[in-house]
Amino acid sequence: MKRYAYALPSELIRKEGVEPRDSARLFVYDTRTDTITFDTFANVAKYLPERSLLVLNDTKVLPARLWLKKETGGKIEVFVLANQIEDAHRIPVLVDRKVSIGQQLFFPSGEYFEVVGQEENIFFVKLHTDDGLTLEHLLDVFGETPLPHYLEGAETEETTLRKRYQTIFAATGASVAAPTASLHFTERVFQSLGQKRIETAQLTLNVGLGTFAPLRQESFETGRLHTEYVVVSETTADRINAAKDEGRGIVAVGTTTARTLESVISDGSVRPYAGKTDIFIYPPYAFQVVDYLITNFHLPETSLMLLVDAFLEHKGAKRRIMDLYAIAIENKFAFYSFGDSMLIL
Repeated sequence: MKRYAYALPSELIRKEGVEPRDSARLFVYDTRTDTITFDTFANVAKYLPERSLLVLNDTKVLPARLWLKKETGGKIEVFVLANQIEDAHRIPVLVDRKVSIGQQLFFPSGEYFEVVGQEENIFFVKLHTDDGLTLEHLLDVFGETPLPHYLEGAETEETTLRKRYQTIFAATGASVAAPTASLHFTERVFQSLGQKRIETAQLTLNVGLGTFAPLRQESFETGRLHTEYVVVSETTADRINAAKDEGRGIVAVGTTTARTLESVISDGSVRPYAGKTDIFIYPPYAFQVVDYLITNFHLPETSLMLLVDAFLEHKGAKRRIMDLYAIAIENKFAFYSFGDSMLIL
């Protein structure tokens, strides 16, 4: 994994999103000609093949970080792992201090979590409320947008963060991190895509904290990665299959979209699916669905870097991810969640 380690100057970690969103820089790498072009994301349609199909992750980031009170009055940080909820009576959370089974953690409005279980560092809580309020409502009222550790300290108000750390087409799901490659899209970009007859389709992958986690040897031994919940509708599956049959390219926006698409291919066709995926994509890997990839610049030694590198190898690229990242750093591209974008053709 050390070959995926790199040093990044702190000034290249952008703490806030640029405005307008599509003014972010775009690093275009054409694997067929081994050429690199610098542009802005507003012009991304210029580089995509006419009539290709752009697939986006429409997941919604929930304000999953809460500050509650113990029965003793002490403050406690509770991070709701919204993307992992399978049972409404056993909500998985992370806490910043010691709790015990049976303990109650109170919202300012009187509702409370009861601690009902523990598995390693994850606790399970049950929500108690007298007036039928949902967890999503309580998060909306009392929660804070969960930001990656490298963005902590950014002086951005919560109301602004909720809008900016969310795609403009977010619709469903329960993520604790944004599908960051999609943060650059604006209505202007979608209009330019339409002018090239580039259609769009949407799927859902609920992004978890595993997206930031360093890789462990266990993942290579099992061939499996952290589990995330995905939904691919019949409509989306049909549109992807039709595009493939007609020889139109599939553009995956983000590693989450690429991961989902490669999880639902069977006998050469994309299948409708709602369930879990733990697919681990790393070199060498033969992509069956994705033809082009839009992605951000990722944390060192993470699964996201390996997926992108696997795609470069699959495309027969003369340069690999570390080569491209070195060029991006030299040319002052911004990295990570609010950073700039890369298009691999």
